[in-house]
Amino acid sequence: MSAPNELNANLSAGDCRMAKARKRLIVALDAPHAQAAMELVARLEGSCQWFKVGLELFTAAGPSIVETLAARGHSIFLDLKFHDIPNTVAGAVRSATTLGARMMTLHASGGPAMLAAAHAALAGVVDPPELLAVTVLTSMDAAQLSAVGAERTPAAQVELLARMGLAAGLRGFVCSSKEVAALRSLAGPEGVLVVPGIRPAGGAIGDQKRVATPAEALRAGASFLVVGRPITQAANPAEAAEKILQEMATAV
Repeated sequence: MSAPNELNANLSAGDCRMAKARKRLIVALDAPHAQAAMELVARLEGSCQWFKVGLELFTAAGPSIVETLAARGHSIFLDLKFHDIPNTVAGAVRSATTLGARMMTLHASGGPAMLAAAHAALAGVVDPPELLAVTVLTSMDAAQLSAVGAERTPAAQVELLARMGLAAGLRGFVCSSKEVAALRSLAGPEGVLVVPGIRPAGGAIGDQKRVATPAEALRAGASFLVVGRPITQAANPAEAAEKILQEMATAV
């Protein structure tokens, strides 16, 4: 039988791993309106710190949903994927910064001038949010890229866009688990790499093309994992989140 102090040490180590996992899981609040989103948050906030507000929820509920979540003490990933002329994107970044989001996205394919303008928009901001350049969506594979005229492999396209973002001053990127190890080498230990397309072992992949389990993505170098339907559409979202956190804890 283990001595009491050994049991306490093991318990403490397990609790520490779970705490680290909670800081790296982002739950996608892809809900049709604010009430549905907040009902889901109420069920998850005992387990989850980070929530993603994307196009569906932001369009339905507006900026106030970000402010509401931030006021409740949650960390917000604002995933609107800004993609426009440099001046417009710079203005959008400045506006979004006032809402309290801790991370926000823009499309790397907007080009170097757009990325540089977005980065410059945060100059002088105290404790600015992390700008994340979206490389290649996890719903896209080689055939989808070819259809829009990008003849590189997904991995090569991701590398091209990531190098462009780094040159513009960004250090954060969104990529699939398949490219995260290569981006970790490019961005270094300070890079912030957010990986969507996370599915528990045996889970349905839906419309995603390039997926991984939580442990696989973390071991490959992900900073944060974005999980949506495996949690939000589960019969018991809190229980589903805890299972994913437990798997993440084996890899942190």
